[in-house]
Amino acid sequence: MSTNDAQSTEDDDDDEFRVFVSVHAGSLSSSGVPRTYWRSLQRKISNQVYDAGEVFGVLQVRQHYSDEENKENEEEGGALISSRVVVTREGGLQASEPTSVFLVDHAWTYRVDHARQQLEQVPGLLPRMAALIGLDFHGEAPDPDTVELVMEHMWRYNQTYHLSQGSAEEKLPVWYIMDEFGSQVQHSDQPSCCMAPFFCVQDQLAYTLLWPLQDLQKGDEVTRDYAYGETNALVRRCRLLPWVPADLGEVGAATSEPPDSYYEAIAQENREQLPAEIQADAVAEDQILKVYCEMSQVTDNLSHPCFQLTEEEEEADVIWSYNHIKDYRTLSVERPHVMLNQFPCESILTVKDCLAAVARRVNLGTAPDWMPETFNLQTELPHFIRRYQQRTERGEDNHWICKPWNLARSLDTHITNNLTYIIRQRESTPKVVCKYIEDPVLFHREEVGLVKFDIRYMLMLRSVQPLRLYAYDVFWLRFANRPFSLDHLDDYQKHFTVMNYAEGVQLKQVHYDEFIPMFEEQYPQHPWKEVEAEVFKAFRELFQAATSRPAPYGICAYVSSRAIYAVDLMLKWRRGENGERLMQPQILELNFSPDCARACLYHPSFYNHIFQTLFLDQPDDCPVTQIV
Repeated sequence: MSTNDAQSTEDDDDDEFRVFVSVHAGSLSSSGVPRTYWRSLQRKISNQVYDAGEVFGVLQVRQHYSDEENKENEEEGGALISSRVVVTREGGLQASEPTSVFLVDHAWTYRVDHARQQLEQVPGLLPRMAALIGLDFHGEAPDPDTVELVMEHMWRYNQTYHLSQGSAEEKLPVWYIMDEFGSQVQHSDQPSCCMAPFFCVQDQLAYTLLWPLQDLQKGDEVTRDYAYGETNALVRRCRLLPWVPADLGEVGAATSEPPDSYYEAIAQENREQLPAEIQADAVAEDQILKVYCEMSQVTDNLSHPCFQLTEEEEEADVIWSYNHIKDYRTLSVERPHVMLNQFPCESILTVKDCLAAVARRVNLGTAPDWMPETFNLQTELPHFIRRYQQRTERGEDNHWICKPWNLARSLDTHITNNLTYIIRQRESTPKVVCKYIEDPVLFHREEVGLVKFDIRYMLMLRSVQPLRLYAYDVFWLRFANRPFSLDHLDDYQKHFTVMNYAEGVQLKQVHYDEFIPMFEEQYPQHPWKEVEAEVFKAFRELFQAATSRPAPYGICAYVSSRAIYAVDLMLKWRRGENGERLMQPQILELNFSPDCARACLYHPSFYNHIFQTLFLDQPDDCPVTQIV
């Protein structure tokens, strides 16, 4: 090769490296990958160099059980052989050497809702995962029991990452299991190495990176910290529980409302500028209110003669916004007469961790009967684990549902009785874990059987001081498509009811006025009016709690604000004082700016009623019930 050719190749390498750094510097820095490794990493990825086998080896160690408990574990299929990764290269491994960074391949990458299907259908995947996890399986045909065991035990091996761009579905957490080499790197509180996921934008592939934290000699073990970065000693013990048993008997299971600093931090993160205090303006009887809105559901259906649509936000009397309003201060000072479809600090109801926290005000610290017991996995993980252990000790049902703080449509939602599964969810997106309703009130579908269903009410918040809350008399129903039972917890059509966004599934439609007589026929001792009275009581108590304190600890009492919220709830069975079975509403979530497509389709005057109630203060002629 000529000198010019060599120089050209070197220039090309420099250009590729500069592009690599410009794209990935942020992720590499946040993962703690030392800059000295970056150029070598770029070259290894470009040339697909997997050279860990030249430096490391997997050492198998036979375990000798010394007590009855471990012998029982052996009989139940616990591994007799444990594996360790050690340095095998004669010269060892120097942390200062720029090439001391290694690519680790992923054996299986998936999203949880596809895991069972892939284990059953992808050739060779089930035997490979069974062997990697240490299960004794030698067949080729998918074995249901082995699939269940893999899905149970894989959470000790799973790792996760998520993409920061794309649709809500594309940004959902991706889970993966490293190959037979990477999965055998054991935990240590004083790790010799570090490992981190890395998504290469150029080739759209994910890797795990491994690099040493110190010089290693031949025979030294490669270890990593399974709770890397966790400085809280108690939380660290909790996060390591899937691998390192720990006694949490000193931890209480009871939770109280978080301190004021919790709400203050949320308000700071939301960057809402609270409004100035203003006087309310009355709407004249003959006034035509100009409405600015970019939502087609509103603009296509608002036909009330007292409202006129405008494309100029500056001349609007009402701003109905799909996006969250941040600067209430400027609006209150410069345009105090403009009415809005949002309240400052309403996120204390529309974000699931805040909803559960605010609900605790009703009973001075504990969850009310209408709210499933809920724990914030970011701040209340030890309390949740203790509650789980208590329920196990008492022989109580231990099925739980993990939900992201701020996603709807059942996205990234997991149902399980597997403690390890729940603990590992903390590593993906922020989540709450709620007691799963194990004894729901079911609805008999003739063509299916007894299925889960939930109910959606539209609530209208007219004002905070005084509190004025209405419910739209029409409510909406959603049904599961398969009979309910506490098994196959990943079966979406059995355990979930949101079918209008899922492809290739049936959407069961039953209108509220058809549902009520069907419900009362199935449950003649439970008239719907009595059930609905309990539902409205729950709504009333929730909004009284949410407005009992000033912002940012409660919904801000801005006189120009109005809002509509979708409240999803279920009914469960509970025992009364005399042992009788009673129906208890369970509030699941509140949604801001809900999808009202079905409301508009079957009730074309829906937005006319909403606007008349909220902005004209004329609810009497509308199908609404005042709750407060």
